[in-house]
Amino acid sequence: MRKIQAFSVISAMLLLSACSSPTIKDDGTADNRRARPEPHPTCCMNPESQRKEHDDPASILAKRSVYFDFDQYVIKDEFRPLVEAHAKYLANHREIKVYVIGNTDARGGREYNVALGQRRAESVHKVFSLYGVGEKQMEVISYGAEQPKAEGNDEAAWAENRRVDIKYFSE
Repeated sequence: MRKIQAFSVISAMLLLSACSSPTIKDDGTADNRRARPEPHPTCCMNPESQRKEHDDPASILAKRSVYFDFDQYVIKDEFRPLVEAHAKYLANHREIKVYVIGNTDARGGREYNVALGQRRAESVHKVFSLYGVGEKQMEVISYGAEQPKAEGNDEAAWAENRRVDIKYFSE
């Protein structure tokens, strides 16, 4: 009888832990690229009030990219209000989580770009933390130059790719 109870408890714990984790996607290439978390497919980011606030083009929360100068990771003054608005929103909605994703343009080596993307994401993460966003609400990721927003080898494309993307999700 005790074996059945122990089995039931262990099964329930495994089931709960499996349901609470975001899905990790690994592209499986030979150069050991970092695993990329994706929002859980059953995430509950659909309450009507949250959706309207995020989707309203007039809301600052509808803007989810912070752009950087070449080889820089300091948040420019023009993007401070955007980062602060997201930080305040997250601090007031503890159930919502966010990926802070650093990106770079294609110039530079892979390792350098991943490190620069990480520093960019961490600069946004730091502001979020200062506004009271909990560590469990945020995950910092760097894609380096692997996820370009714009194709091309000119300044316009490079400027579009030097960014941090803020992606919301809930578990």
